[in-house]
Amino acid sequence: MKCGLLGEKLGHSYSPRIHAELADYEYVLYEKKPEEVEVFVREGDWHGLNVTIPYKKTVIPFCDELTELAEMIGSVNTLLRRPDGSILGDNTDAYGFETLLRQTGFIPAGKKALVLGSGGASATVCACLRHQGAEVVVVSRSGETNYRNVAALHSDAALVVNTTPLGMYPKNGEKALDLAPFSELEAVLDVVYNPARTALLLQAEELGIPCAGGLRMLVAQGVRASEIFLGHRFPAQELERIYSKLNKEMQNVVLIGMPGSGKSTVAGLLAAALGRECVEADAEIEKAAGCSIPQIFSTEGEEGFRRRETEVLAELGKRSGLIISTGGGCVTRKENYPLLHQNGTIIRITRDLSKLAREGRPLSLNADLRNMAAVREPLYARFADATVSNDRNPEETVQAILEVLK
Repeated sequence: MKCGLLGEKLGHSYSPRIHAELADYEYVLYEKKPEEVEVFVREGDWHGLNVTIPYKKTVIPFCDELTELAEMIGSVNTLLRRPDGSILGDNTDAYGFETLLRQTGFIPAGKKALVLGSGGASATVCACLRHQGAEVVVVSRSGETNYRNVAALHSDAALVVNTTPLGMYPKNGEKALDLAPFSELEAVLDVVYNPARTALLLQAEELGIPCAGGLRMLVAQGVRASEIFLGHRFPAQELERIYSKLNKEMQNVVLIGMPGSGKSTVAGLLAAALGRECVEADAEIEKAAGCSIPQIFSTEGEEGFRRRETEVLAELGKRSGLIISTGGGCVTRKENYPLLHQNGTIIRITRDLSKLAREGRPLSLNADLRNMAAVREPLYARFADATVSNDRNPEETVQAILEVLK
């Protein structure tokens, strides 16, 4: 039995991992150009397909039959080749989005929802929200309601859902809409799942608005698609099991703390315990600069070093599943927080000042560490999701971090 995902660009899809958790059928990524889609769908060697951007509407004419849901929505993300060779088009995104919506506790009935984008995912989201009684407004680049006038026309919106690929890896940091003018927002959702927190979600967090990314939707629609491929249902807890596992695997673990607090040692041990790649931000800075950190400080000063540091953290923060050890001063630039937080759990490592190593650290070598700590203390607290002491031994510190990650 051969299944897979059909799309135009699929380099970083998590779908194969979801389906591998559910069954032992082959699951292949099929990257096809628009002119190749019809022949592949009609004649390709496959039993079941998921369909993603930009082909959720493209494949409809190639189906012999649509489910009632797919026909109503006008978008297909799941294809099944039946025993007689005919192709059934279905939509499991609706189940996925409803699962995501329930996560926030938002009740759409009688409320205004802004849906960003007008593609296949938008059609599904709009249908689900209308079915639940929401007033739905589609926002697109050139529509009647667009990104230039939406704030003036609909500042009373209670929900924003992004269905565009803006902010998706590797174009992290982009967003279609500034949330600031929408003072009545109760929830913000983004169907993008990589990064875990898009720029839109990071702004929602900053504004104190409940929000969620698209991973739960991805897992839910994948489970339902696998049920269609196999012809049987899975226990309800499978969805939560797979979501929890993928969510943990995707998250970077980012260590912050004073210079010499033992972040590098702890990071190495933690990476070994979790079977992950360990990355030293300072080593990446030296690699990019082609010289040592003391040399960077001597030629470019602290400002030059901090600029290079932010550039490196921007690239590391895009990646998933890393153990990242940062330099002690990365918290002095507030722009580093979203770079690290977008895909990461940030753990602050503390250590008694008398035990801090100073060798090879330009700022702490001759500094008053108490003054430095006093300045950075609130910054570390602002960045950190959790704090773990490294005053005893690094092995115990690693165990404490593993408890936090649970």
